[in-house]
Amino acid sequence: MATPSTTTAAANEPVLTPERNGVRFGLYTGAVLVAYTIIAVVAGFFQNITAGSLDVLILVLGSVLAIRNFRMVRGEKMPYFGGYGTGIITSIVASVILAFCFLILDAIVPSKLDLTQVQNVFGFEMSSIIGFLAIILMGSMSGVMTALTAMQFYKADPIDPLNMNERI
Repeated sequence: MATPSTTTAAANEPVLTPERNGVRFGLYTGAVLVAYTIIAVVAGFFQNITAGSLDVLILVLGSVLAIRNFRMVRGEKMPYFGGYGTGIITSIVASVILAFCFLILDAIVPSKLDLTQVQNVFGFEMSSIIGFLAIILMGSMSGVMTALTAMQFYKADPIDPLNMNERI
């Protein structure tokens, strides 16, 4: 039996919370990031520092899709911070999954994860733990900026061309 806090009274369906939506889309996005990372390591282009830009694009897409799904379910009753939070949670969950994948891959095939390019950029050797934390930080900050930008789009009032005179 469901409690009133988890279901709606009218439809008796589970309520979509920002946290639940963010975790779900974060798991999906994390799975795509892990698949891309494994392909990059096996194919040998992981060492290319620009290959990481696709990781950011995948995170951006995952956050935007999470906010879009939240908007579709909630409609006009979507709270601003609920949408903002679901984008941030999506990127954090996906980043943590990717960071753990990085640690596992570094333990299994350390020769494939050559970080000399990163060493040259930052001037010191980048250990696995620093890489783990950097992945989470990069993903979290990307998610914060993406969610902020996406919420400007999804929270805007739709323009009704038939009533343009009333707005002016």
